[in-house]
Amino acid sequence: MPGERFTEELVLSELGVKLGKNDKITVFEQGNVENIAKLDALLRKAGGKPDDYELDDMKTSCTGKAKPEFIIVFDDKPNTVIVIECKKSTKNHESEKRNKPKGFAVDGVLYYAKFLKQDYNVIAVAVSGTKKEKYKVSTFDWRKGQPLPQELPKGKDILYSPENYLRLVSGEAIQKKISIEEIQELALEMHDKLRALAITEKAKPIFIAGILIALNDKDFACDYASLNSFSSLLTQLTSAIDNVLDDSDLKRKRIDDIKNHFRIIGRNNKIREIPLGEDNSLLWYISELDKKIKPMMDHADSTADALGIFYHEFVKYSGGDGSGLGIVLTPQHLTEFMCELSGLDKNSTVVDICCGSGAFLVSAMSQMMCNANAKAIKRIKKESLYGVEFNDDIFTLAVANMIVRGDGKSNIFFGDCFKPDIIKELKAKNINIGLINPPYSQKDHCELEFVEHLLDILTVGGTGVVVVPMSCAIGTKFKEDRERLFKRHTLKAVFSMPDDIFYGNNAGVQVCVMVWEAHKTHNPAHNTFFGYYFDCIIKFCL
Repeated sequence: MPGERFTEELVLSELGVKLGKNDKITVFEQGNVENIAKLDALLRKAGGKPDDYELDDMKTSCTGKAKPEFIIVFDDKPNTVIVIECKKSTKNHESEKRNKPKGFAVDGVLYYAKFLKQDYNVIAVAVSGTKKEKYKVSTFDWRKGQPLPQELPKGKDILYSPENYLRLVSGEAIQKKISIEEIQELALEMHDKLRALAITEKAKPIFIAGILIALNDKDFACDYASLNSFSSLLTQLTSAIDNVLDDSDLKRKRIDDIKNHFRIIGRNNKIREIPLGEDNSLLWYISELDKKIKPMMDHADSTADALGIFYHEFVKYSGGDGSGLGIVLTPQHLTEFMCELSGLDKNSTVVDICCGSGAFLVSAMSQMMCNANAKAIKRIKKESLYGVEFNDDIFTLAVANMIVRGDGKSNIFFGDCFKPDIIKELKAKNINIGLINPPYSQKDHCELEFVEHLLDILTVGGTGVVVVPMSCAIGTKFKEDRERLFKRHTLKAVFSMPDDIFYGNNAGVQVCVMVWEAHKTHNPAHNTFFGYYFDCIIKFCL
């Protein structure tokens, strides 16, 4: 049976810290804070934890010194501390009256905090359990001199980095790196729960996107946890969606379509009847997305297309892969690689004319913001990223993806990228970088026609990076299309990709990445780079 030490190791891992000095913080174990006289004195005043002790009682009769599992102090926030108490079993997370500090994690951490808050602003974190997927966490903000702590709903059953705890108590947006595997796990969990509620397959991704849009409304993000009825929560949710999308360039009909999905869900008796405090309630979905997905989308370095991954998981576990619609999730490692090949920087303007849920735009935004100042970042988000999407539901995901990441207005066009009015608007933007994963095996346009169309939109000398079936680069099937491209554009490089480059979708299609220079006739006397990448074997042929 795992002991309490497993819980302690889990906490350190989730917080991303080690004992001792960590950059701008220091982590102390078992109250060993002798070099901080004021903190040490308060722990000695608290003494050892008693069996029973009322929360508002400040009298002490215990000898010794308080020894919480961890205390974290900040170099630049000397008046704030984090105190953490652990228990190995979730049965010992919290007593009914929070008055048994020796036996329960919540009771214990509040016992420590009420002494520390005499001189500090205290963030108190109680953790029980030895496995991440089953642990319990409660978080409290106990300000210096205040008689009682404030429990933080956004700190329930999740652990943050020390810096994010500071953001949590100050009301700032949490920023957290989350792995693709974690996003997939949550997507699968939500897929199964939504299926149990009889939410339709079409409505599932819109449901997720709508909640993330609503969480971009600061008032809703601050207040949703305090709403105490399904009706009030649903009303505030749809109102927040309206507020956020009303500031975008999205047409009113499309805003109303998104809100209508929630009206339909609002008439679902199964979800209406679940108490807000329980799993699978509307509040649970909002809280989980707020804690686990929104922080990743707020993180400047994140290039994961979370909404695309959600859509992919929903479709996959509903008996399909989306390929019948030409919809394929472009994986993060491929979008990052192609962005790097394009040479984009903070001054670039980028388009994806088959943008899907926005994976290329997400990666491009992240890379463009590297080393950019605040003014440049604002311009990048508002004026430097453009997309076109034909599929109605996926278009909504793309809009949500960009709005949630703070692009200001979401420059995503709904419709056929070959339409003259869309072409005209895009050409007026002086776009110099194009990134696409075009739909494969379509009846009306082949893959190289999408490539040709992309390059036509770019400025002279602009760079187009595309991922297409290998047959587009070799063989006779697309010979005429290639020759037409060569008359107007230059092929700079071709990289063959491993067969499993995609997340399951189109895994059997061998693809390559092509790099083109727009509006410059291909000169066969000049070298084109060919890179062969297959099963991690790298060969070069010039």
